[in-house]
Amino acid sequence: MDLKSKRVVAGELDYTSLLREVQSPACGAGLLFIGTARQFTAGRETQRLEYEAYVELAEIELENLERSAIERFGLESCRLVHRVGVVELGEASVALAIGSRHRAEAFEAAVWVMDELKHKVPVWKREHWADGSCEWQHPIPSDKT
Repeated sequence: MDLKSKRVVAGELDYTSLLREVQSPACGAGLLFIGTARQFTAGRETQRLEYEAYVELAEIELENLERSAIERFGLESCRLVHRVGVVELGEASVALAIGSRHRAEAFEAAVWVMDELKHKVPVWKREHWADGSCEWQHPIPSDKT
């Protein structure tokens, strides 16, 4: 795993390459989670999303999450990448790839990593609604975001 790779990127995410980065003969499980821009949030229609980040700190925090997940869940590898800029409906805004010996720890780690990301990483989402309004969405302690 190349720990020097970018974790905050502008433009489309190459999540298939991300998955290849975490796969190895030691792994019986390769897990890829892709968070995409959805059309409806809490009953409101979304037109597009826009992300901003404190890139230098976000890079550090994303790497810390990867390392913590590896240690906490006994993973072989973990890679996490978040997109900044405009994200259209259906496009990926975040990708998480995990390589592990077994599937159970990969799934458990994925839930933990995504929850921690929302609380610790300085990335902010601006929701552009279909009615022309927009608002910044702050991370909230919920499994429905």
